[in-house]
Amino acid sequence: MAWFRRRKKGRADTGGSPGDRPANELDAQHLTEFVQTRQGVEAFIEPRTAVTETTVLLIAHDGEWTRRRVTGPEGARRFAHKLAIPIYDVALVGYPQRMRDYNERRKRAAREQQTQREPN
Repeated sequence: MAWFRRRKKGRADTGGSPGDRPANELDAQHLTEFVQTRQGVEAFIEPRTAVTETTVLLIAHDGEWTRRRVTGPEGARRFAHKLAIPIYDVALVGYPQRMRDYNERRKRAAREQQTQREPN
């Protein structure tokens, strides 16, 4: 059975970790648009993991957030500097409470919407 002889492409083959893709221009465009269309945006560097390259998490004043790949921690710092937004290392400072509050509000709204759709 040839199934077990197949291997996933690793870092040496693709330039990224297994099952991942490198940061691209669409990622940068999305992040830039987020910063330009929200108030009080801060950036948080998320370290590379076994399955995901380094990412930058952008969090607006109200807790709305987005995450995209970047070309390493220095790429995240350059991005934040270029757009004049503060940047933090999430491993040092953690995630801000406003992000958790935003996620909770979204979950609550989704539950309420689901309840309204269910027949009585």
